Amino acid sequence: MRKQPRDHKITILLNESEQRALDRFCDRYGITNRSRLVRESLMRAILKKQEGDQPTLFD
Repeated sequence: MRKQPRDHKITILLNESEQRALDRFCDRYGITNRSRLVRESLMRAILKKQEGDQPTLFD
């Protein structure tokens, strides 16, 4: 699978408690690449939501 370049940038703002929670989580689990953590968490949530929105045979 060919890597696709990441050309698009987003910026998020966190309040103090959110930042502390993120810092604690990363420290606890040895996460050094926060961009990857946020990107993968966001995409996981999006894909899960989309999967739930799919029509099923018996809807």
